[in-house]
Amino acid sequence: MAMMHPRLLPLLALGVAFAATPALAQRGSASPAVAQAQAPSAGSNRILAVVNGDVISRSDVQSRRRLFALTSGLRGTEGAAEGMDAQILRLLVDERLRLQEVNRRRIAVTDEEIAEAMREIEARNGMPSGRLVGELRRANIEPRVMYDQVRVQIGWSRLLRALLGPQAQPADSEVQEALNAARARIGEPEFLVSEIFIPVDDPAKTAETQAFVEDVVGRLRRGLPFPVAATQFSQAQTALQGGDLGWVKADQLDPAITRLVTQMPPGAVSNAVRVPGGWQIVALRQRRESGRDNATILSARQVFTPFPTPLNPQFPTPQQIQVVERARALSGSARGCDAMEAAARGSPRPADPGPIRLEQVNPPEFRQLLSGLAPGRASEPIIAPEGVIVIMVCSRESRNLAEITPEQVRGQLLRDRVELLSRQLQRDLRRRAQVEMRDTPRPASAPAERRG
Repeated sequence: MAMMHPRLLPLLALGVAFAATPALAQRGSASPAVAQAQAPSAGSNRILAVVNGDVISRSDVQSRRRLFALTSGLRGTEGAAEGMDAQILRLLVDERLRLQEVNRRRIAVTDEEIAEAMREIEARNGMPSGRLVGELRRANIEPRVMYDQVRVQIGWSRLLRALLGPQAQPADSEVQEALNAARARIGEPEFLVSEIFIPVDDPAKTAETQAFVEDVVGRLRRGLPFPVAATQFSQAQTALQGGDLGWVKADQLDPAITRLVTQMPPGAVSNAVRVPGGWQIVALRQRRESGRDNATILSARQVFTPFPTPLNPQFPTPQQIQVVERARALSGSARGCDAMEAAARGSPRPADPGPIRLEQVNPPEFRQLLSGLAPGRASEPIIAPEGVIVIMVCSRESRNLAEITPEQVRGQLLRDRVELLSRQLQRDLRRRAQVEMRDTPRPASAPAERRG
């Protein structure tokens, strides 16, 4: 069998937002080698904006653009992203305002917390620890560019929850009311949606922002991963989760968005939609009936052993034959998932691929293999061009994935409140700020702007 379920044998692509590293660099603390690789070119440190006394330079914009080009698969064609410089600068201004407010209120974000966020995102993307850091350095991007972005997102989220105070915990009566309403609507459509929200704080910038958002839509339809674009550009609180809104009902969305998602096929990306406060792009991932989504969920463990060189099935090398024989021995000797975890130590793939929904496993042959495996019994070696895998099902259970719980309702109520507060606070910060745009990335004939 040449193919595996993507969650079990993930491709190590760069379509991810972040990667973890054991030691996080602070702003300005890159190694001498990286600093030398990133020696600024003429004009790269020219000041583009001053935000309450903090400088944003052309180098800052270029670094963020390179980060976007790398994570979106545009590496080597960074010029394709140059048209985004004006919007990147505006996003950096908003980030700087958020960071200043986080610091002013003494909201701490530790390096270990950032590292943990990176590890979670790596795990969701099936990436080994540290790979993206190496790619960043090879692309002359300091890892701190990425760390700073995550630091702001975590700190801002923590600040909003602190400002909510007691409202951060919805009352039991609110939760029960929402539960009752949800149960009364079982059978109605639900939508699994991702979002990108770009605010418009200055009406004079509406057309400029619309052009940027439409450019992002075009890139998404040409293959840019939605989570990458959401993480880089969305100003919604879902940005750190790649724009994931989770399962929502039609009346939980803006009416203009509702009209779209009820007509979109799964996998589609919407046009840019004007909503209160800005522009929104949504992707419809799945749809289902509320309260009805029965599934078979497996937990499993895998042991992957790579081949030293890609396999030619007609002429396997002696080393490749040895890899297959070791996998066959493991299939016969492994007793239980603990033994599989022990055997997977040092493997480049994680032992635990996470929950697996059996009905969505492809190809069908692999789904049939998993369906027939008794819990605690290892499979025969499964050979792919890059290596051999042995898998064991640890448990199998049937669940109604659409059954709503009080914890889910509580989380949704909190997310709604946090998002509303975030947009209000960002507008307030912009109104109070002294923002001087000295040399924006515009054509030479465009006048400079000053706000304050």
